[in-house]
Amino acid sequence: MRVVDIINKKVEKKPLTKEEIFFIVNEYVANNIPDYQISALLMAIRLNNMNDEETAYLTEAMMNSGEVINWDFLHRTIVDKHSTGGVGDKVSIVLCPLLASLGLTIAKMSGRGLGHTGGTLDKLESIKGFNVFLSEKQFKENVKKYNIAIIGQNEKLVPADKKLYALRDVTGTVQSMPLIASSIMSKKLATGSNCILLDVKCGNGAFMKNINDAKKLGNLMISIGRKLNRNIAVEITNMEQPLGRTIGNKIEILEAIDTLKGKGPKDFTEIIYSSGATLLMLANKVKNEEEAKKLIKKAIDSNKAYEKFLEWIESQNGDISIFDNPNWFNPKFKYEVKSKNEGYLKINSAIAFGLVAMKLGAGRKSKEDSIDYEAGIYLNKTSNDYVKKNDVLFTLYSSKPIDSSYENELLEAIEFAQKPHLIESVFAKLS
Repeated sequence: MRVVDIINKKVEKKPLTKEEIFFIVNEYVANNIPDYQISALLMAIRLNNMNDEETAYLTEAMMNSGEVINWDFLHRTIVDKHSTGGVGDKVSIVLCPLLASLGLTIAKMSGRGLGHTGGTLDKLESIKGFNVFLSEKQFKENVKKYNIAIIGQNEKLVPADKKLYALRDVTGTVQSMPLIASSIMSKKLATGSNCILLDVKCGNGAFMKNINDAKKLGNLMISIGRKLNRNIAVEITNMEQPLGRTIGNKIEILEAIDTLKGKGPKDFTEIIYSSGATLLMLANKVKNEEEAKKLIKKAIDSNKAYEKFLEWIESQNGDISIFDNPNWFNPKFKYEVKSKNEGYLKINSAIAFGLVAMKLGAGRKSKEDSIDYEAGIYLNKTSNDYVKKNDVLFTLYSSKPIDSSYENELLEAIEFAQKPHLIESVFAKLS
């Protein structure tokens, strides 16, 4: 096989065979194909697309480019959940221990935040001692014993994705539905999960800006799952405004704890109930959504979900005594943004809030940046809250002095209305 022939085939809009796709992926990982040839192929794919079968073959080849975790020894259904990323998205930190308390087994690998999107690992590492670098043996032992573990992505899993994504990032080929879907799915499938919920964020603060593209991506990932014998469900959720009332690391952990205790913000709690019900049904633990939501409510009301959270944090060496310390979240500087108007608040840009949180130190401009765990934003008022003049809208936190120009960046991202507007937490469910 010659790489140039495969490139020309895709330029001519012809589908690639399984053998051709596996050849390309395996030889590229083995450093036998130069970047410039793969760049040409990626651009041909972006311009001329791939059909569902090609995309499934690409996913399978990427998944098998490194190690694949095998959970057969547990004789259990392994559940996983993936979000495409957003602002204030702390869903995994609540959902995973909640589901583990209800008997599901969660084995999850998560990533770090970059730009305006926060990372689950960064939030967990704000907890003193929490270890995201468990060995594969310890990862498996924790999953077996506690029904839950969340760790950083293993370098031995899906090396093809790491190489291909780095190239896509600098060749204008990130925005390709088959390349996005295969990247996400190859990593999820390599962790060995049987049932996977994909939370596709949709809106100005997300990768998918409109509902049609989000549905296309969701349906494509479901198709890949079917072809590779996995149960996949997709929820398309709202990222027009930040999720919940907190953006940051420690501050999001505190909101996650409130939610596990039944005191979380309405929009965030709705996502937890919706996603939890979807995974309980997907794993055949319940017959319908109503039954699932009753189980979720019982786990929260009885404190069972929060107790499982504490057990999980402690199982990965996290210091749970800090949650009893009112000074655990103790930023040196704070800045209040007050309202100059009156009316019902409408937040128009989640990205603006994510970028300000990043500038405060809660996120990274580049992968090398360090995180300030104290930095973040608390939304004293959120969309549809009624606001009076001089009410505190948002409180900014940081370990360093706060630039007053951040106030204008946030004020430009909001408006006021005479009446509330409709907000949907979940736009669609696909399966």
